[in-house]
Amino acid sequence: MTDAADLRRRTAALLAAHPVATTDRLEFLRARFDAGLAWVHFPEGLGGLGAPRALQAVVDAELTAAGAPDNDPGRIGIGLGMAAPTVLRYGTEEQRRRFLRPLWTGEEVWCQLFSEPGAGSDLAGLATRAVRDDGGDWVVDGQKVWTSSAHLARWAILVARTDPTVPKHRGMTYFVCDMTDPGVEVRPLRQITGEAEFNEVFLTGVRIPDAHRLGEVGDGWRVAQTTLMNERVAIGGARTPREGGMVGVAAAAWRAHPELRTHDLHQRLLKLWVDAEVARLTGERLRQQLTQGQPGPEGSGMKLAFARLAQQISGWEVEFRGEDGLTYDDWTLRRPEGVDFTGRAAGYRYLRAKGNSIEGGTSEVLLNIVAERVLGLPPEPRTDKDVAWKDLPR
Repeated sequence: MTDAADLRRRTAALLAAHPVATTDRLEFLRARFDAGLAWVHFPEGLGGLGAPRALQAVVDAELTAAGAPDNDPGRIGIGLGMAAPTVLRYGTEEQRRRFLRPLWTGEEVWCQLFSEPGAGSDLAGLATRAVRDDGGDWVVDGQKVWTSSAHLARWAILVARTDPTVPKHRGMTYFVCDMTDPGVEVRPLRQITGEAEFNEVFLTGVRIPDAHRLGEVGDGWRVAQTTLMNERVAIGGARTPREGGMVGVAAAAWRAHPELRTHDLHQRLLKLWVDAEVARLTGERLRQQLTQGQPGPEGSGMKLAFARLAQQISGWEVEFRGEDGLTYDDWTLRRPEGVDFTGRAAGYRYLRAKGNSIEGGTSEVLLNIVAERVLGLPPEPRTDKDVAWKDLPR
């Protein structure tokens, strides 16, 4: 049985065999994965040791103290938080061994091809088609949108419609798509920040081998729920220290500029600080629950809180800074590798936070999930539940 002492011994052995000062970064990350210290709760041979999930913190603390390199989680967050748990749960042994190691080391970036121009909040209404050819592989045609990191990605998790004759939730299948294949076109979507971290992706006759299907044909909705639940935990449940994240930036600004303080701004900041601390502690409880099983609808509540707080705190900061809050550092069109909520100017935080209530599930949809799956309230009437997708009005 792997315990904390055993993990410390394994970590010490890794550091002894691969000294941080003299080992190439990628070589170290690969060795860490092979030692089972990437995700300790994953199975042996897949980056883990089958240990309790809570013990990951033991490994992380030891490696951080030693100055070991990390895998740049901000750059590969979609792979770590969404693709990996889905591949682990639904992938074949061959798929797990092919995808998980380069995903964790950051050698291969992933993106998520879910939302479409006509299917965002109602993901089950998606229209991208996958048709099986005579050889058993799939030919995909359609358009996806709001795809973070598509311009960097080698692989994508993709949901497509494979049977339009059944109700919309039952006719989808889940695939892994090679973003370098012919027929995949990525175009930047310039955002209110001036940057284009999002993209739209056009799929024209893209061939996907059946070996890159996750789950059964027609079972894509159930597989996608695993991805979405993990996505909301990844967005809303990230571990932060007390007064960390955006509320920490706001508090630092308050302390640094006494000349800008007012009683009203003080009261509002105190409330936001308390709300952020409540969200942080709730996130700790959620992570403890995760050690006992799969993420549930609680992640939707955390993602809701994250979006609300990010928008309120960034709005407070712009107001507090007065004229300086209206300045913006750079409007050049760039295609960044990630989002930096704490290292940029207040204007960037304010504008970028507007997307938090859309990405990862809109706040309206998440409120429905919390109402129905957490509080047990009656579901909203759904007239399209038993209608074939092809017969739905568009």
